[in-house]
Amino acid sequence: MPSIADVAMKFFEACETGKGWEACKSHCAPDASFSCQAEPLADVKTLAEYADWMQGLMKMMPKGNYEVKSFATDSTRNNVVAYAVFKGTHTGNGGPPPTGKSTSSDYVYSMNFEGDKIRHMTKIRNAGWALKELGWS
Repeated sequence: MPSIADVAMKFFEACETGKGWEACKSHCAPDASFSCQAEPLADVKTLAEYADWMQGLMKMMPKGNYEVKSFATDSTRNNVVAYAVFKGTHTGNGGPPPTGKSTSSDYVYSMNFEGDKIRHMTKIRNAGWALKELGWS
C-alpha cells in the first residue's frame, strides 16, 4: 500500500495542474467530500466537483502554476497538509472575460485519509484577495 504522503502528492499534482476528476479519482474515495469557507467554492461539496472546478480555473489561467512551501503528514490523524502559493494570469476563456490581471495566492489543502484514499479535503484560502487581484470583484 502506498504511503498517504505519496497519494496526497499525486492527487495534489493532478488537481493543481487542472487534470480534473478523471486524473484525481484513483487517489480518492468515490464519494470523497470537500469543504472551503470561500465564496467561489461555497456550493462545492465533493472532491470530484472541486477537481473539475480546478480544471475550469486552469482553462482561464492556462499558465497558472503553484509552488509548494510545505508538505506534512500527520500519521496519527491520517492527514496530509500541503501549503502552496498559486500564481496565475487570467488570459483564457471559460468564465468572465479575460482581464489580463494576475494573482499570487496562498492556500492550504488538508487531506483526510481512510486507508490509502482521500476521504475528505478542506481547502483554506483567502478567495477575496485573489478575486480582487484578478479584477473579478
